[in-house]
Amino acid sequence: MPPLCRLLLGLLLLHTPHWCSSAAANDTLLAGQPLANGRNLVSRNGKFALGFFQFQPASIVSKLPPNAISPSLWYLGIWFNKIPVFTPVWVANRDQSITKTNLNQTLLKISSDGNLVIVNHSDNTESVVWSTHIVNNKTQASNINSTWAAVLLNTGNLVITVAESPSSSDQLLWQSFDYPIDIVLPGAKFGRDKVTGLSRIGISKKSLIDPGLGSYSVELDASGVVVLKRRNPSVVYWHWASSSSLKLIPILKSIIDREPRTKGLINPAYIDTNQEEYYTYTSPDESSSTFVSLDISGQIKLNVWSQASHSWQIIFSQPADSCTPAATCGPFTVCNGNAQPFCDCMENFSQKSPQDWEFHDRTGGCIRNTPLQCSTSNINKNTSSSTDMFHPISQVMLPYNPQIIDIATTQSKCEEACLSSCSCTGYSFNNSRCSVWKGELLGVNLNDGIDNTSEDVLYLRLAAKDLLPSSRKNKRKPNVGVVTAASIVGFGLLMLVLLLLIWKNKFKCCGLPLYDIKDSAGGIIAFRYTDLVRATKSFSEKLGGGGFGSVYKGVLSDTKTPIAVKKLDGASQGEKQFRAEVSSIGLIQHINLVKLIGFCCEGDHRLLVYEHMLNGSLDGHLFKKRDNASVLSWNKRYQITLGVARGLSYLHQSCRECIIHCDVKPENILVDASFVPKVADFGLAAFVGRDFSRILTTFRGTAGYLAPEWLSGVAITPKVDVYGFGMVLMEIISGRRNFSPETSHNTSSSSSSYDVEYFPVQAISKLHIGDVRSLVDPQLHGDFNLEEAERVCKVACWCIQDNEFDRPTMGEVVRVLEGLQEIDTPPMPRLLAAIAKHSGAATSV
Repeated sequence: MPPLCRLLLGLLLLHTPHWCSSAAANDTLLAGQPLANGRNLVSRNGKFALGFFQFQPASIVSKLPPNAISPSLWYLGIWFNKIPVFTPVWVANRDQSITKTNLNQTLLKISSDGNLVIVNHSDNTESVVWSTHIVNNKTQASNINSTWAAVLLNTGNLVITVAESPSSSDQLLWQSFDYPIDIVLPGAKFGRDKVTGLSRIGISKKSLIDPGLGSYSVELDASGVVVLKRRNPSVVYWHWASSSSLKLIPILKSIIDREPRTKGLINPAYIDTNQEEYYTYTSPDESSSTFVSLDISGQIKLNVWSQASHSWQIIFSQPADSCTPAATCGPFTVCNGNAQPFCDCMENFSQKSPQDWEFHDRTGGCIRNTPLQCSTSNINKNTSSSTDMFHPISQVMLPYNPQIIDIATTQSKCEEACLSSCSCTGYSFNNSRCSVWKGELLGVNLNDGIDNTSEDVLYLRLAAKDLLPSSRKNKRKPNVGVVTAASIVGFGLLMLVLLLLIWKNKFKCCGLPLYDIKDSAGGIIAFRYTDLVRATKSFSEKLGGGGFGSVYKGVLSDTKTPIAVKKLDGASQGEKQFRAEVSSIGLIQHINLVKLIGFCCEGDHRLLVYEHMLNGSLDGHLFKKRDNASVLSWNKRYQITLGVARGLSYLHQSCRECIIHCDVKPENILVDASFVPKVADFGLAAFVGRDFSRILTTFRGTAGYLAPEWLSGVAITPKVDVYGFGMVLMEIISGRRNFSPETSHNTSSSSSSYDVEYFPVQAISKLHIGDVRSLVDPQLHGDFNLEEAERVCKVACWCIQDNEFDRPTMGEVVRVLEGLQEIDTPPMPRLLAAIAKHSGAATSV
């Protein structure tokens, strides 16, 4: 606001509003100048705008029919003004929406007591929709004769201040940063005011089209620890595991700065004084658009606007697993972090409101397809009669708030205890302990993985008609005929049990019961050995071999599907590889992971059946120069690098338990007829917890692709795959092995021959002097994209850094290769620097 205008305002107050307001900046709202729909305040840098809007993102609305959209509701809030994807960052009236009918009579103004209010003028009456509720403010009292103004600052913070000195912090009466919704912008404080007791709590929104108070909240508690909790029921499900908040900032900085893609993106800080305790962060690049949000599903996410893709990119999430937030899928649902979408209804349940689910509001969860058949027979004795039955859900995290029945010492008694109450919806019996649940079942999450030892089973109560007919006990007194029939049936069941025991012993050595494999792997087939002998023509056409056996080509007789059959050798190592492959790749599906069709575990035979890849493995196209074979084009090479990165990222970040491949190399990357890459050979794969605390004691991998930490004995993380991937990238760029075994064994070669042949040393040296062109496979004859080659070379050099914390995650690699994130030139790894130094010394001799 011009100084002259401020002076006149102090003298004339409201007598000259028209000519003075014409000179005022459009970031300011003065008393007596209400803001109506259609007029916005815009910050001086043009980055943020404030006004009335509809909370219906166009990207969501366009995908649904008109009758699927709720009645048009309006809100007052702040949004990013220059970004094409409408993104509100603050909403005033979250739970007091304005209908379209009342919109023309609704205004934002500054009231006589200094409050910013939304008022509705209808039927000649004025009603307050929302107010800042400034009360007992000493600053306000001392400026009782002043004129107030609302200003939208360049940071996106809306403040109420004294018009004569809007830039003075002493005159600040109220600010939107003190009342966040589900978003924290750079410069905002997240914490508490020790003097006033103000606590800045973030609360998720209800859905993609409803900014109302949602299911989750995040706050800074008295101990300085950030906690996430579900609001109703109140369940703390995640917090920063740090005894001191001072230790949290280095952790945050290491997470952000250890990767080139996020390094320097934001600067976090922790402030603790006698007056305040809070976290905050700044963004050094004012042109970038960044915010931290509490997602509808209960995850904290760091969002960055990508100008290249014109979309918001989520580059960090906590907790990492979508199923960690308490009851994120709603009642009577099952959460599976490996699936997309990760929420699904329980058996014989359906979504309560499919439209709400479309907008990510799953608080209603699922409802029964068939009501329970239960009636109270004796209210005073609290007993009931029921024909309901139970459906088992295996390997799950059990629901919240169980009721322990101590007198139920067997599973049958536990089942009866649940059936005796019409409100009981499920039970579990484990370690001679009976747990029952009444009412809604919340927080049922699937557990899977090779290291999972959980045997918890939830028995879900369903109406009998929803299940197959049951042979429940006849409660009438038995007669001779019934006894005779029961004896015959009992003898038959006994013989069946004996046959099953014999069959089980036959497959005992597998350690993988067939019914478990089929259930968890989504329908993979258990083949008979004779079927595979016939399909492969007695294993006559060998495709390749390895340390654990050979691979043969075959065709399934019924579907004519071409297959590749891996025949494992060795009783010990082959058995371990068999279990690892079936338990890992059998559980997941991804376009860049080889598909496991089935297996054979019969006697001493261990065979794995995969989809056949017409073009074989990547090494055959890079290193084995065959007659009349065309050179792998740069475009195909780049798509292969991107596909492999996506496959590894899926293993590391999208599965419930992180899967580490442990043997990334060109021989384990297959390509189909269209040269789509598929990561294969999971014989050395391992499942680890999300804290990566499990130490792998068995040495795994292949020389030339092994990360340094394999030799140090520290906990192995997915960064070993990142290292191997970086080595593979080097070979894709050059079209040759990183190191030539022939040269290493040539005793007559010079002392520097090792350095000449070790391509990573050349790659990072050439990268530093800007000569990437000389690194690319000469067989391409210059037909390649230099920008992409430089990008791949930079990624490769970051991936092979000595310290795992300096390497990117595979998810970040994907975004860099997609061109969504810039990347700096990496430093020379210490090991390569030592090799280069040795090379220089040898050359000078």
